Amino acid sequence: AELVGRFRRPRRGLAAVALTTDSSALTAIGNDFGFERVFARQVEALGSPGDVAVAISTSGDSPNVLAGVEAAQRAGMPVIGLTGGRGGKLRRAVDVAVVAPSDVTARIQECHIAVLHALCEAVDAALTGD
Repeated sequence: AELVGRFRRPRRGLAAVALTTDSSALTAIGNDFGFERVFARQVEALGSPGDVAVAISTSGDSPNVLAGVEAAQRAGMPVIGLTGGRGGKLRRAVDVAVVAPSDVTARIQECHIAVLHALCEAVDAALTGD
């Protein structure tokens, strides 16, 4: 929402899609291709070179997230990974890994939201010159 709408500064909206929000796509893909492909299939349909993928997995070992990362890389997209603990497989699979230094899911998720807000702030600054 912060990229399509705005974060803090007025700017043009950006094309951004959360692959977790379309329940019709999630259930259809899960039923037809398996839950492991719910992100990969969407990336294959929607992703293009020049896009950036953000992959989030508290353990870093979620098969569906890792398959989405592979699909993004095949599409020529750089991938930022947010994970926790020791980073799991995601840490090594992405271009940029941010690993929350905790094994507690709630703490990892709190770190992730702070990182995502910092990323939105950086995008705002880059687009507005602030």
